[in-house]
Amino acid sequence: MSTMSLKDLNKLPVRLTSGHRLCAGCAESIIARQILMGTEHPVAVSSSTGCFEVSTTIFPYTSWNTPWIHTAFGNGAATCAGVEAAYQSLKRQGKITEEMRFVNFAGDGATYDIGLQALSGAMERGHHMMFVCLNNEAYMNTGIQRSGATGTGASTTTSPAGAISPGKKEFPKDMTLVMAAHNIPFAAQVSPHNWRDLISKANKGFECGGPSFINAISPCPRGWRFPSEQTVAIAKLAVECCVWPLYEVEHGTEFTLTAESKRIADGKAEKRPVTDWFDAQGRYKHLRQEKWEPFVESIQEEVDRRWDRLQKLCSL
Repeated sequence: MSTMSLKDLNKLPVRLTSGHRLCAGCAESIIARQILMGTEHPVAVSSSTGCFEVSTTIFPYTSWNTPWIHTAFGNGAATCAGVEAAYQSLKRQGKITEEMRFVNFAGDGATYDIGLQALSGAMERGHHMMFVCLNNEAYMNTGIQRSGATGTGASTTTSPAGAISPGKKEFPKDMTLVMAAHNIPFAAQVSPHNWRDLISKANKGFECGGPSFINAISPCPRGWRFPSEQTVAIAKLAVECCVWPLYEVEHGTEFTLTAESKRIADGKAEKRPVTDWFDAQGRYKHLRQEKWEPFVESIQEEVDRRWDRLQKLCSL
């Protein structure tokens, strides 16, 4: 599957159709279509509450050409695990013989915060399912509130920038490493600008024989405040600035840098400064004021620290 050409991938069933109501420039449909190209087997999909769920299933319409179930904000992983467990039971009874795959799509609020307990439990129990975080770094569906995934310095409705505040003060939770620490067969970070890397990792996740986790950066024109036609370029920029490194982890211990991130580590591509990332988005425009220079320097230091740690993990 990972070596299939674009022409071959286009022959796979269309599992998420056009006609959804996502905002212009939203990366979520791009990511989901690429994820669903990661397996040739039939796929059952569950969706935690959020932008993606709401916009793809406005009653009486749906954009899903798969079995699909909606769950609440906090229990997407539990619902997907329950569907997978029912399938395994029916398979043991001989009532189902067809191979199937299972995936839950959730935003960062339903992954990093509200749904973390259910996600951790599903991973620990070993369900053969994939959990995909469509990470737009805030609670976009309910008004652009900060989440545990929101970047440091971002201005949101609950971490507004002002005369005495630089925006969100805390650094984002490293959820991919949290999931890798569960010693699951496969965890990875992906970006929609690199479809080969994303689909290859989705294939590994679907076929790893157990639970898998994929964290996908999902630029949001509305919440991040950039022109809608720049979505893919913004996703690529996150990788180039090492704000969002591309890597995978197998069985909690085997770390591997991939795609652009591997080239940066090998010295074959430029590591761009975090200020390039800030300059591309309105949610960070206040950080270019002179008074926030020390704060920006601290963000760059943390990005560098995490990047250095990741490189060491990948060289073990």
